[in-house]
Amino acid sequence: MTASPLPRILRRRGEPDYPTFLELFFDLVYIFMLSRLSAGLAADLTVRGAAQTAVLLMAAWWVWVLTAWLTDLFNPRLPIIQATVLAVMFGTLLMAIAVPYAFADYGWLLVAAYFGIHLVRDAVLIPGTRVNRPVQARSIRVFFWFGVTAVPWVAGAFVHGTARLLLWSVAVAVDLGSARIGWPTPKLGRTELASQIFTGTHLSERHREIFIIALGELILSAGTGLAGSGFQAGRVAASAVAFASAVVLFQLYFHRVRQLLAPPAVTVVERVRPGTSTSYSHLVMVAGVLGVSTSVSLVIDRPFGAAPGAWVALILGGPALFLLGSCLFDAVLTGRVLWPRALGVVLLAAIAPATALLPPLAILVVANLVLLLTLVWETLPARSRLVRATVPTG
Repeated sequence: MTASPLPRILRRRGEPDYPTFLELFFDLVYIFMLSRLSAGLAADLTVRGAAQTAVLLMAAWWVWVLTAWLTDLFNPRLPIIQATVLAVMFGTLLMAIAVPYAFADYGWLLVAAYFGIHLVRDAVLIPGTRVNRPVQARSIRVFFWFGVTAVPWVAGAFVHGTARLLLWSVAVAVDLGSARIGWPTPKLGRTELASQIFTGTHLSERHREIFIIALGELILSAGTGLAGSGFQAGRVAASAVAFASAVVLFQLYFHRVRQLLAPPAVTVVERVRPGTSTSYSHLVMVAGVLGVSTSVSLVIDRPFGAAPGAWVALILGGPALFLLGSCLFDAVLTGRVLWPRALGVVLLAAIAPATALLPPLAILVVANLVLLLTLVWETLPARSRLVRATVPTG
């Protein structure tokens, strides 16, 4: 059995758990993807525009998640897996190119790239796991469900307006939802998510990396705005506040992640709790950062004057969405509610009517203050406990 393809294609126990350089390289395409999504939302800041952006973000996110799971289950150092990752990266680049026009004339390009990615991946994995029926059955189930969602995806490419939005919303919801219930397939049953080979260290690192990529897109928005500001006082101030937003979001994320996903504990936690849940919660957090990035680009362009209602919703909604996602992430891993962040979401919603009277820059400052207060609330008790623990008791 040493000539069997199974030991070559699957990640073996005891192999290094940390992501490879190729996986880090793959993530770079998501800076471009997120910047295209942010620009599209800024250009069409309406309920329809937000819904379209959400659909496109979920499709792009699902490609990233399946690639992270691919390199978690299969050996990322094999040439065939590396070639597959590069092919997926190119397909993601084509999806990103199509994003601003996906609901206009380039819907076909988005759908072709999206399904080309999945066909390439399954064309490698299904034959490559033929020796191990359970692992092969998992890949067949995934392929079956992409066949199911091909109908609304392709149909949506041939219609326009609300019809396309509805069809693609159903398609992406089924894509994400079918995985959550184990891709139930006729004659093959479903995949037991708890039995999937999710390497705790690897997946947690991959999630951290994609969050850093999202913050990188926020930094890009702040830097681009400052570069084109002509160093006008208001626009410079907005760029500075945007950079502060990135710093506070970074601190909020990694302050909690360091506590939850420390290497000695993460493997147990991740193997007990399926990787799907942590991936979904990270989607919400990344969506929040994307909202912050979009609002930053708008505020830098027009820091003063009356703030439209849609701007207020976005400036406060981005941080609220991030806090909500971090609460969901915490709940998945601990089963508890992270009250400081939950109350931060409530506070952002409560102050929205009053902030409508402020200029955009002031609203951005207020949103940052709520995030900062949340961070201080979480860190001060921890520090005070540490001080008490180090004081001699006698």
